[in-house]
Amino acid sequence: MADEAKTISVPGVIARSADRMMDEAMRPAGGYKTDFTQPAGEAALAAADSVSWRVFKNPISLFVGGITAVLMEFAEPKVRDGVWQNSTFRTDPLGRLKRTGLAAMVTVYGPHSQAEKMIAGVTRMHGRVRGVTSEGEAYEAMDPVLLDWVQATASYGFMEAYHRFAKPLSAAERDRFYAEAKPAAALYGAVGAPASVVEFEALMMRMTRRFVPSPIATEFLDIMMKVPALPGIARPLQRMLVRAAVDILPDQVETALALCPRWRLGGVQRRIVGLAARTANRIVLRTSPAVQSCRRMGLPDDYLYRG
Repeated sequence: MADEAKTISVPGVIARSADRMMDEAMRPAGGYKTDFTQPAGEAALAAADSVSWRVFKNPISLFVGGITAVLMEFAEPKVRDGVWQNSTFRTDPLGRLKRTGLAAMVTVYGPHSQAEKMIAGVTRMHGRVRGVTSEGEAYEAMDPVLLDWVQATASYGFMEAYHRFAKPLSAAERDRFYAEAKPAAALYGAVGAPASVVEFEALMMRMTRRFVPSPIATEFLDIMMKVPALPGIARPLQRMLVRAAVDILPDQVETALALCPRWRLGGVQRRIVGLAARTANRIVLRTSPAVQSCRRMGLPDDYLYRG
């Protein structure tokens, strides 16, 4: 672990990694592409002055939070098998990451007409997803209970990663982050998604009784360690980011998944991940959806990086 930390020249690696992450997020995926600069003045589903726009601009915390969200999904067997049986995580993990990243960027930053069009396509696809879990339970992807849990895991993962590693959020900002996701969540069918920290914690209490361990969680983590999501020089950092995702799991999820101690961050690694996320929070990536969307709204490139 310590040797991994010593191999990294952090500022340069972070800059290259952040640029690579946002470049991948901007590439067309699954036949869908969008221009975040057009049409001029068209608002997104989340406002430009929202907590969401600040959180989602940070590629380091997004990578961490996205993995956290998937692990939380895997604790619930219907969501776990719905994802694992009907996606390309095993065969094309990088492609799956790109599609997920683009969907998140369009949902938060895209002009609302394009975001609504994309979300409608996603929900049509989800409408065809059904099956039986390895425990013998039937599932359908459009089950409102499952949709609410998926939305909750995404909100928790992205917000918690930003809060822990990039910049602390106040209690009011954390509540706002959940509330800001409600319009998009409703379009996805998650009409009962939590709108505050208290509502998230209540949902967690209800869902905990559904959690079960599965070797899929470890298989997923092994894949995320190896997939070339970052430039070669940044692979040690990538491995730390994967462990950081485990580090911020809610206790109920970590206990249910029964992940072994090797997936936890060491003290030095935790400091490096924090440095990476805080540095990325100050790097204005001019080709990123965040900056291009600011231009669409007539705002300066550094609008989300002030303060």
